[in-house]
Amino acid sequence: MRIWIKCTFVLLAIAAVFALHAGAQDTKTPDTPPRSELAVGYTYVRSNAPPGGCTCINLNGGNATFAWPVRTGGFALVGDFTIAHAGSISSSAYALTMSTFTAGVRYLPPVHHRPVQPFGQILAGLAHSSGTLVEGSNPGAVNASAAFAANIGGGLDLKANRHFAIRLIEADYLVTTFDNGSNNHQNNLRIGAGVVMRF
Repeated sequence: MRIWIKCTFVLLAIAAVFALHAGAQDTKTPDTPPRSELAVGYTYVRSNAPPGGCTCINLNGGNATFAWPVRTGGFALVGDFTIAHAGSISSSAYALTMSTFTAGVRYLPPVHHRPVQPFGQILAGLAHSSGTLVEGSNPGAVNASAAFAANIGGGLDLKANRHFAIRLIEADYLVTTFDNGSNNHQNNLRIGAGVVMRF
């Protein structure tokens, strides 16, 4: 495991302890109106980037998501940036870096003072890929710099206080449409966890 992945886990653990400690200092208050939030964390992507079957690739990286509540009713507008990397793919030691820039809508069902907040979302936007896998094995990927991307999924946040939460898990089906000489689409699984800061 790369050192930067280990550092990410350590930072997430420290932030989680801090947020939970801060939450323990707060007295229980009624539900507050939705707040804008910034979530940052670790992201794992399972991708079948090469054409055909599941010659699958494991990518590791991070993401940042900003959400703006839409008045009341549990809806929010969401923007997400994710970047993940894999090295030493196959015996040829190809490398791949994939970034996605997506935006869409999130729904947060009412939880009425419970410490966990589930959510579901659907987003669409662009994906970018680079690295020797794109340049070497698939030079025909003319849309490597900008392909369509969309993801649908959800997650679960653990509230610490009015300003912090722990994103216990986020799981999304992520589809990208990079040229690959076969079906020109990739079915990806994206899983993450992190820290949420509310404003």
